[in-house]
Amino acid sequence: MFPPFPQDKALELCKKISSLIDSEIIRIKNISQESLERKNQGIMIGAMTCADGTNLATISGISHIMTFEDGAKSEDFNFTFVPPVVPAAKINQALEQNDDRIHELTRLINASDSNENGSLVSERKKLTSQSLKKVYDLYEFCCADKTVRSLSSICKERIAGKLPPTGTGECCAPKLLHYAYSHNLTPISMCEVFYSKENPSKAEPCPPCDERCGIILPAMLGLEILYRDEHIIVVNKQSGVLSVPGRGPDKQDCIVNRVRRLFPQCIEQPAVHRLDMETSGLLILAFTKEAHKKINRQFEDGLVKKQYIALVDGVLAKKGIPKEGQSELYFRLDIDNRPHQIWDSVYGKKAITQWKVLNVEDYTPPEGERRAVTRVLFIPHTGRTHQLRLACADSHGFGTPIVGDTLYGTCIQGERLMLHATHIEFEHPATGQTMVFDSPAPF
Repeated sequence: MFPPFPQDKALELCKKISSLIDSEIIRIKNISQESLERKNQGIMIGAMTCADGTNLATISGISHIMTFEDGAKSEDFNFTFVPPVVPAAKINQALEQNDDRIHELTRLINASDSNENGSLVSERKKLTSQSLKKVYDLYEFCCADKTVRSLSSICKERIAGKLPPTGTGECCAPKLLHYAYSHNLTPISMCEVFYSKENPSKAEPCPPCDERCGIILPAMLGLEILYRDEHIIVVNKQSGVLSVPGRGPDKQDCIVNRVRRLFPQCIEQPAVHRLDMETSGLLILAFTKEAHKKINRQFEDGLVKKQYIALVDGVLAKKGIPKEGQSELYFRLDIDNRPHQIWDSVYGKKAITQWKVLNVEDYTPPEGERRAVTRVLFIPHTGRTHQLRLACADSHGFGTPIVGDTLYGTCIQGERLMLHATHIEFEHPATGQTMVFDSPAPF
């Protein structure tokens, strides 16, 4: 995943820590049984610098800790060691119940004929899953918005409740962020590097891992960051979150305010375009006024290329709709039923939408019977309010709504609007480089 914060300042701290390990002022102490496969493989070192000058350091995993050589103190070097989110003793306690039986099953499996150990493998798999669940139930993370979220709730949201990979929660990044947010610290730089005695680290920055941190960090930060530099940030917005703040205190949680919370240097109004609350996908925001002005001009001039994926209710071919085409429709705000838009060939604004049918597939709602839907690729050439939703639902368009549309169709409990901004292409406001981002539809 893309590093959520700048790495430069924290990288210098990682280099300092590596040097202190080389000189044995810092020692890496093994506090649990280490597998032969992992022996001498090295470790990940993580560091964070915070807005108030606090510096944090940690290492990945729970089998090792960093300690100072006798006589040396952390305050002498201006950084604090961050412990694991869950102490190793609690994890070992959670594993104890099934541990002996798992080892016994492993011995039996290795000693038996491979054709006869199916039941043994099945039992070991079941016990291993039980043990992992007990471990993961211990993990809770303090997040950027000051809430505390359990790993199980994060997994339910991010990976449909499946068990995450072994070691999830033990990487440097979640440890550093959990400690920072639980101590009211504001991160400004975070970095990880690989260190090994046998192959001394060159202190090359490593991004947080996709496999484990890719599950946890978006939930802790409130944002899935796909790209960030000093000028812009590109995020993968989740369905159900506003792009910009609305009226009233209950509508202040939005992508804009989440970005400003993480990056205090951001301008007050960073949004250069919006996605409907129920729509997910790619969203660009600007950190500076100059970047905002330049990207906004690209949108005004129609230079930003966008694509969306939608599941449209029903089979479009049965309605006589061709596999691809382009519509020109006219809509305006229904002032008696905000925020709905209505057809108006006289006063409406023209909305131009290109479409291509990708597939007809089965869809099963959270509560209901399976039915056929049409997967459609949309390329909007204008940026009108609810343009794609109306291109589907209005009788002048397809005459059938997008699945889960609360405004122009139906949405049952547990369902979402099946519309995702999957591709965006624009010119970087500072470098002029063509920036291309893709986000697969999560449905």
